[in-house]
Amino acid sequence: MADTDGTTLQLADLLRHPEDLDKIPFLKSEFLRKKSAVDGQLKAGLKEQLEITQNGISSISNGQRVVNQIKEEMIKIDKLCAEAQNMIHDFPNINLVSQVHRNFSQVESMKSNIESFDARLKDLEHLLRDDAEDIQNQPNLLNLHYGLTKLRNIRDEAMDQIKRASDTSLEKTLEDHFTRLDDVVEWFDEHFGTACMNLIPLVQADNKGMVVRLALVIEEEEKSDKKVKALQDAQREYKDLASRLKSIAGGPKQLRGYKEKFLEAIKLYAQKQFDDIEEDFQEAPDKLAKHLKWFFNDLFAVKKGMVSLMPKKWRIFKTYTNIYHHLMHDWLVKHLDDPDILPPQMLGIIEWSEQYYKKMAKLDWSPADLQPHVIEDRESELIRDYRQLIVKSVDEWMARMFAADKAAFVDRNPDSLDTNENGYFRTKTLSDMWRMLREQTLFAGNSGRADVVEGVIDAMFIALKSRQSQWEKMVDEESAKYINPSADPEGLQLLQDWLVATANDQISCIDDNEEAGQLSYLTRFQREFEGLVSPKYIKHAHTELEILRDGFVDLGTHCISVFVSLIFKIDFRSTITEFFTPKWYSEYGMKRITTTFDDYIGDYSKVLHNSLLDILVEELSDELLVAYLSSVRNKGAKFRRTDPFTEKFKDDVLTAFEFFQSLGQREDIAPISVEFVTIKQKWRVVDYLVRMLESDKHAVAAVYEAFKREYWDLQMTWVESALRTRDDYDRATINAVKAKAGETYAERGPETIMGKVK
Repeated sequence: MADTDGTTLQLADLLRHPEDLDKIPFLKSEFLRKKSAVDGQLKAGLKEQLEITQNGISSISNGQRVVNQIKEEMIKIDKLCAEAQNMIHDFPNINLVSQVHRNFSQVESMKSNIESFDARLKDLEHLLRDDAEDIQNQPNLLNLHYGLTKLRNIRDEAMDQIKRASDTSLEKTLEDHFTRLDDVVEWFDEHFGTACMNLIPLVQADNKGMVVRLALVIEEEEKSDKKVKALQDAQREYKDLASRLKSIAGGPKQLRGYKEKFLEAIKLYAQKQFDDIEEDFQEAPDKLAKHLKWFFNDLFAVKKGMVSLMPKKWRIFKTYTNIYHHLMHDWLVKHLDDPDILPPQMLGIIEWSEQYYKKMAKLDWSPADLQPHVIEDRESELIRDYRQLIVKSVDEWMARMFAADKAAFVDRNPDSLDTNENGYFRTKTLSDMWRMLREQTLFAGNSGRADVVEGVIDAMFIALKSRQSQWEKMVDEESAKYINPSADPEGLQLLQDWLVATANDQISCIDDNEEAGQLSYLTRFQREFEGLVSPKYIKHAHTELEILRDGFVDLGTHCISVFVSLIFKIDFRSTITEFFTPKWYSEYGMKRITTTFDDYIGDYSKVLHNSLLDILVEELSDELLVAYLSSVRNKGAKFRRTDPFTEKFKDDVLTAFEFFQSLGQREDIAPISVEFVTIKQKWRVVDYLVRMLESDKHAVAAVYEAFKREYWDLQMTWVESALRTRDDYDRATINAVKAKAGETYAERGPETIMGKVK
C-alpha cells in the first residue's frame, strides 16, 4: 500500500497540469530506458555473483578435501610415532636424550638471543634515527623490518615458554626486559604509516625504490599473518594433536595486521583530501570537477606507476579504485542526506554524477565495475528533491522577510522605510524579496529541466499571493487599533507612512515605463523565467501573473482606503457627528474637512506614487460623501421646514466641489488625472437626499422611485433613516415609500456610491 501511495505521489508530481499529459510518451520511454539499464546491471551483477558463489563453493570443497587429507596424514604420522616406539629398542631412552639435547639447544639459543637483545635493539634504534632524517626514502626500512621481526619473534617465543613453564615467577622480569621493544616497534610503525600515507606522492615523484621496499615489508607481513592464522585455526580445531607436535608452534604468535594498516592508510589519505575540499565545495559547488581533480590524478598514478611495483595478486589498481569509489559514494550521499543542503550543492552533485562515470571510463572502469552507484541511482529522486529544496528555500525566505516586515510594521520602525529615486516612500525589503526570487529562479534554471523550473515558479506564485493576503490582514489588524474613540493616537502618523510605503511597493511591482526603459519587478521576473519553461506552461503562467497583478493593485488600493478611513476615524471623529444637527447650521464642518484634506495631500503628494494620488483623491471624495450621507443617523439630526437646510446642503457641496476642483490646477503637487466631472457626478446623489427632505410628504414616494431607478443599490434602511429626520415624519410616508419600492424595478449594474451607504 505504501509503495502504491509513493508511486501515486510521484505521478502527481510529474503530471501537475493537464498539459503534462503530453509528456506521457516521453516519460514512458524514459522509464523503459532506465528499466533496461537497471535490468542490464542486475543481469551483470547476478552473473558475477553466481560466478563468485560457484568459485566459493569450489574453494570450500577443495579446502575441505585438503583438510581431510591433512587430518588423515597427521593421524598416520601419530600412528607411526606410536608404533616406532615399540619397533626401536631402547626408544624411550633415545627419545629422552633427544629431548634433552633439543631443550639444551633451545635454552642456549634463547640465552644468546636475550643477552644480545639490547645491543640489537640499539642498532635498530640507530637505523630508525637515520631514516627519520630521510623520511621520504627510508633506506633502512627492510633491515629494520627484518631485525624487528627477529626481535619480536624472540619476545613472543620467550613469553610463550615462560607462560607454559611450571614456574612463572620470572614473567614480570621478562616483560620489563622487552619493554623497550614496544617503543621501537611503535617508532617503526610511525615510519611505516608515513610511507603508506605518502605512497601516491612517492609514485608521482618516481621514488620506485621506496615503494618496492614498502611493498616487500607488507607482503612479508601478509605471509606471516597467514601462517599465524593457520596455526591458530589448527590449534583450535586439533588441540590434542597440535600439542604433541611442538615444532609447528615456532615463529610469530600474533597477527600484526600490516596489510590492513596499509589499506586503512589508503582510505585515510583519500579521506583527508575529501575533508580538505569541503569548504571549497560549499563556496563553489559548480566547480566540483576542479575540486576533485586529485581523485583521478591519484588513480592515474596508481595505474601507471604503482601496478608494476606491487605484487600482482594484490590487484592494487582495483583495490585503490574500490576504496576511492566507496569514499566518493559516501561523501556524496552524506551531503545529499544532509537536511540542510542548499540547492547549489545538490545541483552540483547531480551534475557531477555523469561526469564522474565519464572520467572513470577513461581509466578503463565501466559503471558495472563501480558498485554501488555513486549516488545510488537517485537522479530522478534528487531532481525532485532539488526542486523541493528550492521551494523550501523560497518559503523560508518569504516567511523570514514577512516576519521582519511584520515586526517593523507593528513597531512602526521608521528605519525600515526608505525612499526611491523619485522620493516615494518604500519598504527596504521589497527589492530583497525580488532579488531572492531571481536567484532561486536561476538555481532552478541551472538544472536544465523545465519541469523543475515550472514547479519552482508555481511555488513562487503561491508565495506571492500568500504574501498579499498576509499584508492585507496585517494592515487591517493594525488599523483596527485606532477605531476605538479612546485609542491612543501615538504611532498613527508612522502607520500612515507605512501604509503609503506599502501601497507604493505594490505599484512598483507592476508599474512598467517602457519609454524610459524601466520595467516593473513582475515583468522582469516574467522575462527571467519564460526562457526556462515549456511553451505550454507560459499560458498558465500568464494567467497567474494577471492574478498577481490584480492582487498588487487591490492591496495598494486597500492601503490607500485604510489610510483615508483612519483620517475620518481620527481627524473627523467629532466633525462628522455634528452634520445635520442644530450645530451644523452655525459651524463650517465641511470647510474644516477640506482644509484637513489639503494638509494631507500637501504632505503626502510628494512621497506617494502618481497613480496612487489619483486613488487617494477619489477615496477621499467617496469616503466624505458616504460619511456625509450616513450622517442622517447622527444623534439629534433633524430637518425642520423652517430651517434653511437646503442652503446649508448647497454650501457644503460647493465647498467640497471648490476643493476637489482646485486640485487639478495646483502646481505644488503632481498632476491629478481624476476628472472633476467624475467626482461631481457622484455628488449628485446629495440632490436626491435634499429632494426627499424638502418635498411634500405625498411626493416623497415619487422622489424615491426616481432615486431608486438611478441608484439600483439604494438601501431601504438608509431611506427610512433619512425620512425619520423630517420634522413631519409619519408612518404613512414610509409605508408609501415601501409600497413604491415593491412596484419599482431597477436594473442591476455596477456598484454605485449608494451601495456603500448602509
